[in-house]
Amino acid sequence: MNRRSFLGSATLGAAAIAASDTLLSNSAEAAAPSMKMPPLPHTVRRGEMPYRALGKTGEMVSLIGLGGFHIGKQSEEAASIRLIHAAIDGGINFMDNCWDYHDGLSELRMGKALSGGRRDKVFLMTKIDGRPKSVAAKQIDESLARLKTDHVDLLQFHEILRYEDPDRVFGPDGAIHAALEAQKAGKVRFIGFTGHKNPNIHLQMFNVADEHGFRFDTVQHPVNVMDAHFRSFTRAVIPAAHARGTATLGMKTFGDHFILDHVQKSGTATATQLLHFGMSQPVSVIITGIDSMKVLDQALQAARTFQPMSQEQQKVLLASTKEAASGGKYELFKTSDRFDGTAQHPEWLGNKPQA
Repeated sequence: MNRRSFLGSATLGAAAIAASDTLLSNSAEAAAPSMKMPPLPHTVRRGEMPYRALGKTGEMVSLIGLGGFHIGKQSEEAASIRLIHAAIDGGINFMDNCWDYHDGLSELRMGKALSGGRRDKVFLMTKIDGRPKSVAAKQIDESLARLKTDHVDLLQFHEILRYEDPDRVFGPDGAIHAALEAQKAGKVRFIGFTGHKNPNIHLQMFNVADEHGFRFDTVQHPVNVMDAHFRSFTRAVIPAAHARGTATLGMKTFGDHFILDHVQKSGTATATQLLHFGMSQPVSVIITGIDSMKVLDQALQAARTFQPMSQEQQKVLLASTKEAASGGKYELFKTSDRFDGTAQHPEWLGNKPQA
């Protein structure tokens, strides 16, 4: 598993010194206080859409990514396909998906939407749940079949939520071996992982990968205006990822509507401001749920009008959400199992039934 070498402590130190801090310095949960925030990834505009560098992959991805869960929510397949087509026409090239979304329906719909020449226009990502090699390999092939493609650009290990997950993935018969074999076979280009529970578990995933001489291409986690105050992925994980050359994919900018509902009701911020805050962090893409043309237009407009928020603007916005963010009451993905699909369906992980 020595396909890539990991960076040592000297590189980590250099990255920390060179980076610039863009979040509140007195955040309650700065798990890595010596690590400063890195600069924004290299960004270019093509038409009205900004595109950012995806770590060390050499790829440029749209600043807005189309969330895979929400394109499986429409009652009619045709509506989902129209959304995907409109997103691509609007400049979105990052397509998110997962083996388990709506029991595979999201992948099936995306596969149909990308047929007819659109597959080559997007950077296609999906995620798998399986922890044993055999389960992971089966899920990879099932995802490829649903997506009607011979490869995905990015495969991610989904819901790294438990402290045992890294050891299971990198175990002697763990899922990493299925991913590497799929990569060697041309089924997978890049490899990453996701999670939304606790930043320390993400750091443990990095540490276990380091021990095996492996470097992840990407990491996906929550990035929002409340995260800085409670179990902050932004403060703890982004610097650690950057030091390893790993690209960050942001998600849950609206907190699955709970954060958005609160800030709109309190007059703290608008949906566009929440997206602009997420885009102002050193992430390659903000993946957001889009289930209607109205929401798609909102996301595209946010990308078109985006200018990085100043440090002072970010401090003001973060200060206004500090009290509400306490205890993670609007980040239920951190404090409950409501959004933990693999907790509700442990069989997706490949767990053996209890005797």
